Amino acid sequence: MTWFRCAETRPWASMRLFCLPHAGGSAVFYRPWAKEVSPAVEVHAVQYPGRADRMADAFVTDAHQLARLVAGAMAPLMDRPAALFGHSMGAVLAYEVARLLQERGSAPVHVFASGTRPPHDRGGERRVSDLDDDGVVDEIIELGGTDAEALQEPELRELVLPYVRNDFALIENYAHREDGTRLDVPLTAVIGDSDPHVSEEQARGWARVTGGRFALKVLPGGHFYLTDQQAAVIAEIHRTLEVPA
Repeated sequence: MTWFRCAETRPWASMRLFCLPHAGGSAVFYRPWAKEVSPAVEVHAVQYPGRADRMADAFVTDAHQLARLVAGAMAPLMDRPAALFGHSMGAVLAYEVARLLQERGSAPVHVFASGTRPPHDRGGERRVSDLDDDGVVDEIIELGGTDAEALQEPELRELVLPYVRNDFALIENYAHREDGTRLDVPLTAVIGDSDPHVSEEQARGWARVTGGRFALKVLPGGHFYLTDQQAAVIAEIHRTLEVPA
């Protein structure tokens, strides 16, 4: 099973945008982007194992291993310039994937880190993965993710909760490795102005993990600001990557 879902193939596109979902998320979260993004960009959304059409595939429990697998799968698709966009857990994974790609001589042109604190500043929050099932569901509902609806149905909850819990454990157990390759890629942090999980000050900490140009974009909304602010997010991507809208 392949790692990427491309809702609209564009052989003529000059650039690829790889999108990494949040904890408990799947590639379908980015499906609407294919219609809205510039014709010059081909969108590929990562499908993590253990969910959706990869339900039969074993979970990956370590963030660094998951980043290695995604970077390896991405290698054949790096024949044209590529950017990475990750939301929440996906932002940390995008950063780690970018480090690996740079190390291998195929660095992306830009990384967009959305809705989360930087890799070296991960402590201090309660561990969602240690909560009981109702606690995990309550957390998802509070965050406002699109997955919250599925968790209301008992039959779906049995299917969804295992990978949601795995993802929370994966990101909660993640530790930044300072001795790895230092990223030299331009990076934009994007957050919602009322996200309880990342402040503007914390988001500015992303500047510390790259030697490339850094920018911060703050948009109205909470943790899943990018659902309501999809047009503004895509406009920021177009502007940053200098592609026609």
